[in-house]
Amino acid sequence: MAMAFWLLFSPFLFLSVSANTQTKVTDNPADELVAVLNSNRTAHKSSSLADNQGLACIALQYIKAFQGDCKAIGESKKPSDSLFAELFAPSCDVDTSTLTPITGRLLGCQSKYVEPSEAFSMLMENEKSLEILYNKNHTEVGAAVTGTDGGGPYFWCVLFSSGKHNSSFVPQGGVAKISRPGCFSGANDQCSGADNLSRPSHMWLYAVAAFVAAGYAFGL
Repeated sequence: MAMAFWLLFSPFLFLSVSANTQTKVTDNPADELVAVLNSNRTAHKSSSLADNQGLACIALQYIKAFQGDCKAIGESKKPSDSLFAELFAPSCDVDTSTLTPITGRLLGCQSKYVEPSEAFSMLMENEKSLEILYNKNHTEVGAAVTGTDGGGPYFWCVLFSSGKHNSSFVPQGGVAKISRPGCFSGANDQCSGADNLSRPSHMWLYAVAAFVAAGYAFGL
């Protein structure tokens, strides 16, 4: 199944990348995706990005707002900007006063679960995604992946920010709230395999549905 994409960015330089370089950080595909991403940035002479667990947890909530609808990504529909402070941050126990601007986003969806290196290759499918990857304004990154209703489709999301390390997207108590289904990076959480990614959590979906009923688009 072809991957549906939604991408936002301000233009920057791009070069070809390789997804074959992979460093396993933990038994967590979101951590592995960040490792691949940073390897490609440094190979391109761009700085490595700090893995922010609060931002990554918000990336997981962002995915869940699509309620398993791959087509919604292709149509460039997305949750409203207000949800970051109203729902996503509170769901992760992230202090809303520490939210900083999102400088880039990558979001993809496909029917079957794949390894992080392959997911990276698919996220880097076009020129605009490469521009997002190499944006010099990024300082932090957070990645997430989850399945839907006991299986596919599987969503992968990467959020970038220009926030300052240890002072942006800060979880209350220093640890972002772990939620299932899904995995997010930076939490030292063991979250491996498609089974862990696809356990349903219908109560969360119902809560999101109430907030995104209007379904209007927003810009960065």
